[in-house]
Amino acid sequence: MLEISVKTDRRRQDRVPAVLPVRVKGTDASGAVFEELAHTLDLAPSGVRLGAIRRELKVLDTLTVLYRQRRVNFKVIWTKLLDVSGEYQVGLQAFSQERELWGLSLLTSSAASGAA
Repeated sequence: MLEISVKTDRRRQDRVPAVLPVRVKGTDASGAVFEELAHTLDLAPSGVRLGAIRRELKVLDTLTVLYRQRRVNFKVIWTKLLDVSGEYQVGLQAFSQERELWGLSLLTSSAASGAA
């Protein structure tokens, strides 16, 4: 498996498992502009892990993710080739810190039970 990443600190926020359909726009590793359907695997207030990406991407490239009426720009933090079919998972970090990036409350079950 091919795995590329940028050295960063450990995850600062908990992820919430969520599968949402998204449209992804950007430029792939070969320089070709693309737009394709994908889905989220998990969400965090400032990032997302996507699955079903069928193009090789470069770390630190910019992608635009569209979900419902939202359009958010992200930086590619890591990519991972899952198998020989050419499907990738990618980790993205948002450029802006929006309160509810996905239009969802991203409280984890532990945080939600502590608030009750």
